[in-house]
Amino acid sequence: MSTGPNSATSELLPVTDSATAPVDPGWRRRRLWLSSWRRLTRWEYWPIWAVYGPLLPYFVWLAVRYRGATVFTAVNPGMPAASGLVGRSKAEILAGLAEASDRVAPWTRVAPGEFPQRNAAIRLFMADHGLAYPIVLKPDRGERGAGVVIARSARDVESALRETAGSLVVQAYVAGVEFGVFYVRHPEAEEGEIFAVTEKHNVVVEGDGERTLEALILQDNRAVGMVRYFLSQFASRLAEVPARGERVLLGELGTHCRGALFLDGMGRVTSRMAQEIDRVSRAYPGFHFGRYDVRAESVEAFQRGEFRVIELNGVTSEATSIYDPRHSVLHAWRTLARQWRLAFAIGAANRERGAPVSSIAEVVKLLREHTQA
Repeated sequence: MSTGPNSATSELLPVTDSATAPVDPGWRRRRLWLSSWRRLTRWEYWPIWAVYGPLLPYFVWLAVRYRGATVFTAVNPGMPAASGLVGRSKAEILAGLAEASDRVAPWTRVAPGEFPQRNAAIRLFMADHGLAYPIVLKPDRGERGAGVVIARSARDVESALRETAGSLVVQAYVAGVEFGVFYVRHPEAEEGEIFAVTEKHNVVVEGDGERTLEALILQDNRAVGMVRYFLSQFASRLAEVPARGERVLLGELGTHCRGALFLDGMGRVTSRMAQEIDRVSRAYPGFHFGRYDVRAESVEAFQRGEFRVIELNGVTSEATSIYDPRHSVLHAWRTLARQWRLAFAIGAANRERGAPVSSIAEVVKLLREHTQA
């Protein structure tokens, strides 16, 4: 029985007499064990301390070479929160792209307040831009897809507003393919460069009319790496039996920690796309280093430079193409080392031009406020 292009073939689900029979407990335990083993042996699932820990001596060397442990905080003088270090406001960063608004998905910031006023603000935003559902709601200060809601109805909007009291960024939903584009530009360079491109794919399982969604998730060769997360997310639907050929999307956010598959997309780079990224970046005063999350109708449209920016991250951006399963941890360390060397070098160049550098105390304060938020 076929379970789709991402499915494992090494251990098939035991056959039962009933299509809706519970998953065999022994087989389920083995798949959960496999998930744990993969998360241990495949570095893309390692915790952040395990990935960045070995680079600490290199960071110390960079601090000595560029005469400042926090000189990287001057890499983007035009960005809030020490060049977008932590706790940055998505709205403030998107506002910096006002001169390139043709390439930014329409958005607005909804301030804290009572539900009727916030709901009315969203309705006005949709009317002003001629938007229909779905729309995207996300915390103004948030990371890794936390709190992001793709609202497909007024009821979804109401639920999101009642669950999130803080400021929200409300944005038009852009259908299509998603990429992460890491851009860098030395302040003395005439043009910037594309440092890395990440092609993002959300995991999909395909029904066969016989097995439950739980079985399909456990069976899938990619989903098994995040199986506990997916089983939790779909807890109310695990007993469903998707029809033959029915595709069930396990996640809609292009976020690795939420199960998305990241592939190295540098092969997708074209001169037209690179020129357009450079144009958008130059429209942001004081921006030199960071990763765009963009969406386009198709890969071909992306390569033509026809995309919409949905988010921009600053100095703590990652070249997320390193999480391509084909790349080794050594490749990741080399890429991260080069990335941070550029951050220090650009920060130092901006410092020479008069850009402020955050002190260690200021960085610690930002980090403390971020962890307590």
